[in-house]
Amino acid sequence: MSAAISVVHRSASLTTGFILLTMSLGVLIAQIDTSVVNLALAEIGADFGAGVNALQWVVDCYNLVYASLLLTAGTLADLYGRRRVFAIGIALFTAGSFLCGLAPNTSVLIIGRGIAGLGAALEIPTSLSILRVAYPDTKARTRALGVWASCNGLAFIIGPAAGGVLVDAIGWRSIFLMIIPFCIFALIMTMRWVPESKGPSGRRFDLKGQALAVTALGALSFAVIEGPHWGWLSTCSLVSFTVSIVAAVQFLYSQAIRDKSLVPFSMLKDRAFSACLAIAAAMTFGMYAMLFLTPLYLQSMRGASALVAGMRMLPMSIAFLVVSQMSGRLANKFGPRIPMTAGMAMMGVGLFVLAFVPVVENLLLIDIALVILGCGLGLNTGPVNAVAVATVSAARSGTASGLVNTARMVGATMGVAVLGAVFASFAGNLDNGGDIAAGLVPAYIGGGISEAIGAIIAFLFIRKDSLDERAVGARRP
Repeated sequence: MSAAISVVHRSASLTTGFILLTMSLGVLIAQIDTSVVNLALAEIGADFGAGVNALQWVVDCYNLVYASLLLTAGTLADLYGRRRVFAIGIALFTAGSFLCGLAPNTSVLIIGRGIAGLGAALEIPTSLSILRVAYPDTKARTRALGVWASCNGLAFIIGPAAGGVLVDAIGWRSIFLMIIPFCIFALIMTMRWVPESKGPSGRRFDLKGQALAVTALGALSFAVIEGPHWGWLSTCSLVSFTVSIVAAVQFLYSQAIRDKSLVPFSMLKDRAFSACLAIAAAMTFGMYAMLFLTPLYLQSMRGASALVAGMRMLPMSIAFLVVSQMSGRLANKFGPRIPMTAGMAMMGVGLFVLAFVPVVENLLLIDIALVILGCGLGLNTGPVNAVAVATVSAARSGTASGLVNTARMVGATMGVAVLGAVFASFAGNLDNGGDIAAGLVPAYIGGGISEAIGAIIAFLFIRKDSLDERAVGARRP
């Protein structure tokens, strides 16, 4: 009997191991794409004659679609099957990457990035939901989420190294086409090893809420990215801001008065969950703007190739990979508040240090700042996801992971848009003698402030027992 039980346990362990591998591969693919695209922006701009605002759209179209549709992805996963939605996400990501690799102009490239963003929106939050079901034990799940999160760091190592070589040797199109075989492998693994699961009770697709969310975020991004070009008080800018505000108000109202809404307001009553949303947004607001601006600085102002710029980003990636492996154990031992607060504070310090780089022109400061940023990101990423998922029942894990990832990508979209606009406003026209350094300093400082705000929120609102199943269950609405 004991031997039979042992075999069953080994079989279950093998299955969960392959599930973790597949989910990690999914996030690895999406994050490699993100890190490589930032390195290729200078060459894309030169190839298509694109300015800073067009390059912002290359990055932010992906982020915008991703952020806007994450909530629907979580609901669709709960309703129609998490494995099914994850597989569709991988397929769409593959199609978007293929279109990007063959794009004849910036417009088609941006469309391809949007399709890839749709795939990522279906894939990444669903992967968290699948792990929530596969690992019912809180401590085992926290360790699994640490591994999942570390794939972000692994992507930032593989991406700059391999991507820099591909961009310099073959061209920027290769970074999109080379990811396709890995997407196909992830799809095969999904269909072979991941069991189907659902949580449809009380869930439905909120078309009105989804449309309003897309309109609000899209109009805001449009206004902020194009504002420096149009003029902040121009008719187009004012109309875009107005549309965004009206849509946002309508979205919040529609969610508040409906029982089965896109955003279950009952989840927001848990202060740890709401704090996680704010922390995730603050984290990526500064981080994604840094990932957008730093390679441009290195390639445009310092004359670095894509490979050299990628190598310059490696200290952050390595630090993140190492620290993220420990974040789950630290959160289990000391509670999530300490690593989350320390992580956000370190990211703020890293961005403030980066603000000095264009002034003193000391590239060693880049390495120091990126190591600090990587350590901070590694401390925070795993715990913020673990706390968010732990605050809800397994049946609502898809929605919860969708919400926290929505906050993360809203922060990323707004970071690239707002801090990119700050950069453009201070730097001026780069084609006519603009000053890159003058734009970078206020943009980095703005990012550092967002991380500092996130650290304060983590310290004030994340409880030491936020990962304790019994304590969380007692507070759960």
